[in-house]
Amino acid sequence: MILIGITGTNGAGKGAIVDFLVKQKGFIHLSVRQYLSNVLIEQKKIINRDTLFNLANSLRNKYGNDYIIRKLYEKACAENRNAVIESIRNPGEISFLKSKGNFFLIAVDADINIRYQRIVLRASETDNISFEDFVKTEQREMNQTDSDKQNILKCIEIADVKIINNGSLNELHNKIEDFLNSITNKSYKRPSWDEYFLEVLNAVSKRATCDRGRSGCVIAKNNQILVTGYVGSPIGFEHCDDVGHLMKKVIHEDGSITNHCMRTVHAEQNAICQAAKLGISIDGATLYCRMTPCRTCAMLIVNCGIKRVVCQKKYHAGKESEDIFRKANIQLDYIDDEIQQYDNQ
Repeated sequence: MILIGITGTNGAGKGAIVDFLVKQKGFIHLSVRQYLSNVLIEQKKIINRDTLFNLANSLRNKYGNDYIIRKLYEKACAENRNAVIESIRNPGEISFLKSKGNFFLIAVDADINIRYQRIVLRASETDNISFEDFVKTEQREMNQTDSDKQNILKCIEIADVKIINNGSLNELHNKIEDFLNSITNKSYKRPSWDEYFLEVLNAVSKRATCDRGRSGCVIAKNNQILVTGYVGSPIGFEHCDDVGHLMKKVIHEDGSITNHCMRTVHAEQNAICQAAKLGISIDGATLYCRMTPCRTCAMLIVNCGIKRVVCQKKYHAGKESEDIFRKANIQLDYIDDEIQQYDNQ
């Protein structure tokens, strides 16, 4: 199910987009305005722009920013068909719909003089509003910055696409057609080799037995996996997950003290041991790991002839290893500059 939201300025062509999606593409139409109008009818109140505006703010203040859109979303799910929701005005509504997935927001705008001429044709709605009053009303609505109320300007800013509708109806239809093609005909993008091996690493790391850092390692060459490894105790020894950590204090030259779990063999070390055990040469290979290897792992990596190290994150105490790799002319790449911290317990 595809869900498309429509936001934009008054008279820009929101209704025309809805008509096209409903009549030409088989979407069902869910209208914020219609929902509010039904409530006003039940309350026996006049339906106009001000009463609709005030009711919407009242409902959002009372039940949350996503209240109205939540009701419409429930209806779309019940129908289980592609749906278009008209007149989205609150960023909270967009956040709710984005969280459900497969939601796209279209913002539509046009020159203000063109838009005024369009709404003049809807005299019953505007009560022959003057151009000056039209501009004032729009400025009031567009400049609303209270996060609990309507904020059309913000909605337009975060839309997936902004369409300028100054031309003919046919031109508008072509723009919508192009957008639909862009969201329904996206070609599959194969992962890069680095992305592929890091995904394998994530699977390998699930076998890790120390929850201070369930790390994994993949060593590959010529786009072929040679060996893998994960952090865990030596064969036959108790695991951290079963008996807890074996913490040791390390006193550094500057007098600082850090604590480390010494029960396990690091993922990089286990992968290197696996290669030695199986008689697999890893000379010239690339090593993929969770974070910057420790100093001991870095020295082993150098002596194994590994030429490149790819880390998902940086280790907060990894500077010495970075220096080792630099001196050994080993290429070190980080996927994410986020620094992995360990508590000192």
